[in-house]
Amino acid sequence: MPKASDFRLEESSIPTPAGGQVLCKTLYLSLDPYMRGRMSPSKSYAPSVEINEVMTGGTVGEVIESKDSEFHAGDIFFGYGGWQDYWVLKGKTLNKVDPDIAPISTATGVLGMPGVTAYTGLLNIGNPKKKRNCCGCPAWGARRLCRWSDCKN
Repeated sequence: MPKASDFRLEESSIPTPAGGQVLCKTLYLSLDPYMRGRMSPSKSYAPSVEINEVMTGGTVGEVIESKDSEFHAGDIFFGYGGWQDYWVLKGKTLNKVDPDIAPISTATGVLGMPGVTAYTGLLNIGNPKKKRNCCGCPAWGARRLCRWSDCKN
């Protein structure tokens, strides 16, 4: 089991973006099951995080400063940044999030990778049939997908 001494909190200067980059402020972090594999030296589909490096994961953030013509200060986005307050990434690696469509936190959940995983698993692999029983973990929102598919749950 992890313990507090396995982690450390560091302060550093806020980075400056170069051409094509965006300075980001973290608003929400996603903690997903695949990250367990990133914390192991074993070979996995996701590269391991090196000792003394920042953990990487799904992040909703706000653009603070931009050197990319597609992004402007105040834009909200989803990307794969680090577990840190501020960071710099290339703008082309980020996806804008429209806060008028849904709460921005949903980009790390039901409208993000976990939601797409549940949707794909249930509808493409599970192949639910109308009026048949459908069972899924409510944490994934699968019950709502079952109802949407006109299945009993």
